[in-house]
Order: sequence, then structure tokens, then C-alpha cells
Amino acid sequence: MKRITLGDRLRYRFDSTISKGTIAVIGWLFVTAFMLIVGMSIIVYATKIGFQDKGLFGIMWETLMRTLSTAPVSRDKGSILFMLLMLVTTFGGVFTVSILIGLLTTGIKNKIDDFRKGRSYVTETGHVIILGWSSQIFTVISELAIANENKPRSAIVVLAQKDKIQMEDAIRDRVGVPRRIRVVCRTGNPIDLVDLEIANPDAARSIIILAPETNDPDIHVIKSVLALVNRRDRRPEPYHIVATIRDPKNLEVARMVGRDEAQFVLASDLIARIAAQTCRQSGLSVAYTELLDFGGDEIYFKEEPSLVGKTFSVALYSFEDSSVIGIRFSDGAIRLNPPMDTKIQIGDELIAISEDDDTIIPSGLTDWGIDESTLRFVSPPPAVPVKILILGWNHRTKTIIKELDSYLAGGSLVTVVADNTDLPGQGIDDQLKTLTLKNSSVSSHFGDITDRSVLNGLAIDTYDNVIVLSYSDTMDAERADAHTLICLLHLRDINVKAGNPFSIVSEMLDMKNKDLAEITQADDFIISDRLVSLALSQIAENRELSAVFTDLFDPEGAEIYMKSADLYVRTGKPVNFYTVVESARRKGEVAIGYRIASSAHDVDRSYGVMVNPNKSELITFDPNDRIIVLAND
Repeated sequence: MKRITLGDRLRYRFDSTISKGTIAVIGWLFVTAFMLIVGMSIIVYATKIGFQDKGLFGIMWETLMRTLSTAPVSRDKGSILFMLLMLVTTFGGVFTVSILIGLLTTGIKNKIDDFRKGRSYVTETGHVIILGWSSQIFTVISELAIANENKPRSAIVVLAQKDKIQMEDAIRDRVGVPRRIRVVCRTGNPIDLVDLEIANPDAARSIIILAPETNDPDIHVIKSVLALVNRRDRRPEPYHIVATIRDPKNLEVARMVGRDEAQFVLASDLIARIAAQTCRQSGLSVAYTELLDFGGDEIYFKEEPSLVGKTFSVALYSFEDSSVIGIRFSDGAIRLNPPMDTKIQIGDELIAISEDDDTIIPSGLTDWGIDESTLRFVSPPPAVPVKILILGWNHRTKTIIKELDSYLAGGSLVTVVADNTDLPGQGIDDQLKTLTLKNSSVSSHFGDITDRSVLNGLAIDTYDNVIVLSYSDTMDAERADAHTLICLLHLRDINVKAGNPFSIVSEMLDMKNKDLAEITQADDFIISDRLVSLALSQIAENRELSAVFTDLFDPEGAEIYMKSADLYVRTGKPVNFYTVVESARRKGEVAIGYRIASSAHDVDRSYGVMVNPNKSELITFDPNDRIIVLAND
């Protein structure tokens, strides 16, 4: 074994000290400079070869000046030994100071780089945290910015495994610079407890977890929730966590992990139900978007003492520019479209569609101008079997077919056409065999939905409805939307030439591509990621909305329908919306808006959809117009 010498020990200690970083190196430089100055000063003082009129401390000062600057040595006079000592002192000083300046420059640069990397602790309070990064983040930030415009100091903190500068640039390019709200980006892993601490979750009012754009995003979401709720030294108050789950079978596990601290949006079911409903009721996705975004009217809760002891039906007429749709009872239970004779009790809150929470103000009117002569109580015609064509495939297709089956009349037919060569796992035929349907039968065909010859061979004009789904599982957003757009252009041409026009509903992934697709004049567009992002933003601002959306999108509860206007009022005659509300009330429904058929393709008029209209304004309906109602069937 090698014998360890004193020199080895000293080198080891020196190396250990140097490895501690910039501060340790600077310390050694100061020690070296001190030894150089003191040593040279003692020699000059002892030999009396210079600075005869100065004491030891005076000599040390002069020596120090020569280590910091080369100017004094040029003026020195004396013996050769004195001149040589001062020259050595100056060279030693230049060497030491040069290293010191280099170290300080490097240290400052590294510190600036650390700041740019986004690793500093966030000192915000009452902020919203977004964990993770996906294309949904731009919609979420835009909506949160609108929702918090009336708050003087608001902040959104983004923590993701992405470069801070890249995140800031992407947000600036896609969202702009939000007014009156700060967007703070930090780089870190949302499931790493140390990185999670950077975002200061204990001071946040809500936390949104974005699912990554991978094949199995639910695992990441569940891990992120685990990391949050099981942190050491976490706050005792429950967190307000909002996240999406893609696969329904993972929902129960996610709820067990999040307990009462997390609300989950089942993304696939949400989009599938909207797609299924919109397929049979064109324009419905516009109504849902209006309710989910912060740009127009949204759903709010309001306790109204003046209505205590009165029935739900009275509340329907009590607001000129707000539409009451349900009650949140004092025990926390939520009921949309409750029985009209339901009494409002102390502590109950109205659930209403309004421009803002402070615009839900009773009008005080007692005469609502209801025109009894225009009321109609016609039952809708019985449902008849229909043929529906689904072009394209993704993980939501099976859920869409199951949802469609609950709305269709017996004997209906659903046909799926897709190029399934790139689909993971079992083929389309095998997946469709697992479905249990009550009212419809389903079949599938192989084909490229962008090939005109394939589309021509399907006799599309014999179908009542066509749904174009995005290949979101196997293509990126741009490529998938390009396929959808090409298919829509072919369908538009076929539709123009068809003697029996069919309705077209398409799924898009990117909002920008929807604008391009307007030229196809499809009846409706479903922006899947955007709708999920809107739901996340709404629940992040008000956790109670999670139960409202669950009820709203549940086939077993009250849902939004678009029904023919002539089922409620006489068409061709001016009526106010109070009259429509009265007609719907007598059917056990809540009227919340209408759609004008003549504006169905007018983007500037929201495709003819008007949610929460002013109830006193007169409007003349056409037989093709629709009334938007909240009903149980």
C-alpha cells in the first residue's frame, strides 16, 4: 500500500476545498494575496531597502497598491533587490486579480443562467399553478387571464420540464401578454417533490395538472396528484386540484389518490358526449363553448334572499339578463332543472347563466309580457331510425358510439370507415365487437377518408349525419387536422351535389385549423382539446362547477337540447323570451337560448347561437329555428 505523505494530505485537503465552488476558490486567492503582500512587506521592512519613511503597515499598503495596479511600480526607485521585489509583487497581483475577475465574471454569468433556467422559488400567494405542458396550456392561460381581469394582483405559475425561455416565448407568441396578470414560468418535474416546492403550492388557490401528450397520460396525472397531496410539511387545508383523466378505468384510482382535494374531468367522455349530442343537434357545441369559456356568459352561484320560500319556477322569471338553471342546496347537493315546485330555502344558492357573478340581480318585474296566444304545447315527433357515418378513428370513437346509442331510435345504423393500419393494439373490428348497443348496430370498413373514390363508394348522401373524427392517436395535431380538412372539403362538394343534404360534424385539434375549415361550411366543429381546457379553467376558478358539469354531461340527468321552435311558440310572430321560458316551464324544461338557422354559418353571429338572451327583447322565430333548453329528455 502506498505510503501517504504530508504532501498528499495537503493536496487532498486543497482539492477538497477547491471542489466546494467559486467561493472557496476566491477564499484561496485572498489567502494567497494576503501572504504575498505580508511576505513582501516584511522583507522590505526588515532589509530597509525601500519606503524608509513608512512603518510596516505603510509598507503593506504600498505593496497592496502594487498588487492591484501596475502604475505604481513604474515610479519606484531604489536598489535592484527592491525593484525586483516590487515587480514580483505586481506580477503576483496581476495573476491573482485576473483569476479573481474571471471567477467573478463566471460566477455572475452562472447565476444569471440559473435565473434564466427558472429554478428560483416563487413567492406569489393566491396564485394558480399549472403543472405540466401541452397544447392545452394556451387556452387555459387565456381563459384564466380573462377570468381574473377584475383582480388587481393575480399570477399564473407554470412548472414544466421545459426550458423557461422557450415556455415564455411560446406563451407570448400564442397568448400574448395577458393584462393585469403575471405569468411566471419555472423549469422542473411536477412529480419531483423538490421541484414542486419551487412553485409554492401551499400558497396557491388552485392547481391545474395538464396531461402530457403521450400514449399513457393518466399515469403522469396520478403521480402528480400523489406528489402534491403527500408532500411533507404541506399545508393542513385541502388543495384545490383540477386534472383530466383520459381512460375511464383510471378514474377510480385517481379519485382515491386525490380524495376530496381533486376534481377530475373525464376528457374522453366529455368530448364523446358533446360529439354524440351535436351530431343529432347541430350548433350544440357552440352553446357548450359559450357556457365553458370566460368570454361571454358563464355559470355562477348566487344566494338570493328575496326568493327564499318561493318556487324554482318563480326564479326563472326573476332575472332579466340571467338564466336560472338549477339549485345548489344548503347541504351541498346540486340539481339542474329541478321540479318546478321546488321551494328555495335559506342557504340555497341559485345556479345561473350570467355575464358575471355580480350581474345576477332580480329585475323586480311582475308583468313579463307573456303572450299566451303564441304558446304551443306540441309534442316532438317520435324518433325514427337513422343512418350515421363516422369517418376516422381515435380512442374516443367507441365512447361516441355508446353515447349515440342512448339518443338513437331502435334500428339505427352506425358505420365506421377508417384507415386502421397505424392504429395501436387490436383492429377496429375487434374493438367494435366489445360494444353492447341497445338501439343501433355498428359496422366498419377499411378506407382512406381523404380519398375521394373511397368517399364516393360510401353513398354518403344516404346518411342522415356524418361525423369526421381526428386521427389524434396516431398523428400530430397539424397532420391530423390536415386529414380532417381534406375530408371536409370532399364532403362539402358531395353535400352540394346531394339531393338529400346531410349534416356534418367534425372534430378538430387546433383552434387555428378550425378557422381554415370554416370554408367547408360544416354544420358544427368540436375543438376537443379546447373544450377540455375550458372545463379545467372553469373548475379551477370554482370547484363547485365540477358537480354541475358532471350533471350537465351525464345522460341520466338534465342535458342541453336544441328543439324546434314551433314546439314552444308560434313561428312568424314576434314574442319575447319570457314567453319562450313560460312555454318550456310548462313542459318541465328550462329555456336558456335559441339558434337562428339563417345565421348557422355566420361566424360573427356565433353561428346563430344565442345563450342567455335579454328576456324582454322581441324575436320572430322561423320553423327551422331552435330553442335551447335544459331538459331531462
